[in-house]
Amino acid sequence: MKKVLLKDGTPVPTLGQGTWYMGEKRSLRESEIESLRWGIEHGMNLIDTAEMYGDGASEELIGDAIVPFDREKLFIVSKVYPWNAGRRNIFDSCEASLERLGTDYLDLYLLHWRGSVPLRETVQCMEELIKQGKILRWGVSNLDDSDMKELSAVPGGLNCQCDQVLYHLGSRGAEAKLLPWLKEHDMPMMAYCPLAQAGKLRSSMLRDPVLNEIARAHNATVFQIMLAFAIRDYHVFAVPKAGTLKHVQENREAAEIELSEEEMDLLNNAFPKPAHVYGLDMV
Repeated sequence: MKKVLLKDGTPVPTLGQGTWYMGEKRSLRESEIESLRWGIEHGMNLIDTAEMYGDGASEELIGDAIVPFDREKLFIVSKVYPWNAGRRNIFDSCEASLERLGTDYLDLYLLHWRGSVPLRETVQCMEELIKQGKILRWGVSNLDDSDMKELSAVPGGLNCQCDQVLYHLGSRGAEAKLLPWLKEHDMPMMAYCPLAQAGKLRSSMLRDPVLNEIARAHNATVFQIMLAFAIRDYHVFAVPKAGTLKHVQENREAAEIELSEEEMDLLNNAFPKPAHVYGLDMV
C-alpha cells in the first residue's frame, strides 16, 4: 500500500475505509465487521468515522471490529459536530467517541464542518486534547481554501494535519484553489465519497465510454478506475465506504492500478477540471 505523509510526517495508507451509514442495521453487522477486518489485514488500517454516523453506531461497530488487532497498528479517525467543537462540549464528545470505539486515543480528530464556534476556540481545544493524550493530532473537514487561510492565521492553526473533503472524478472543485493551498502547506487532502454519491451523476459516470474503455484495459471496474484517479499522487488519500467483503477487496485492488499519462489525458478531457472557481461540494 502506498503511503501519504501527514503534515507532521506520519505515513498513512493512500486508501482507507469509510464507514458512513455502517453500523446502523443489525442484519448487516456481521458482514460489515468482516469487511473492516479484511481491509485491516490487507493494509487498509486507516478507518474513518464520526460521532454523526448513526449517532455513534458506526464508532461502536468499529470498536467491535478492531478487537483482534494491535491498536498501535491502526489509524482511527473520527469527527466532531460543529456545535460540539467548542470548550463547552468537545471534551465530552471526544470521550464519548473513545468509549464507543473502545480505545484510549484517536490518531486523528477532525472538525466535521465549520459552524458558529470560532476556529481559534476549536484549535485551542484540539491542542488541549493532544496534551491530555486523547488525540494524537487534529484536522478539519469540508473547509475551503478561504477557511484554511483563516485557520492558518489562528495560533496553532498550522498544526492542522489535513482537510477531508468531497472529491472524485466528477467533482473536482477542490483542485481549483484548495488542493494547491494544501500542497503549499504540506497538508494532504482526504477524499470522502471518492466513488461519487448515488444519483444521476454516479449513474452517468458508470455509463461513460471513456471510463469503461480504461476499465476494460485494466481488467477493472469503473469504480476501481475512479478510485485510482482519486489517489493518483501522493497528495490525496481516500476513504471509500465498503460494507461488504467484495467491495473492500475491489477497493484494495484499485490501489494497485497505475493510470498512464494517456489515460489521464482522456479522463481530463471527459471530466475536465473546473473552468472557474466555485465552492466545495458537500453531501
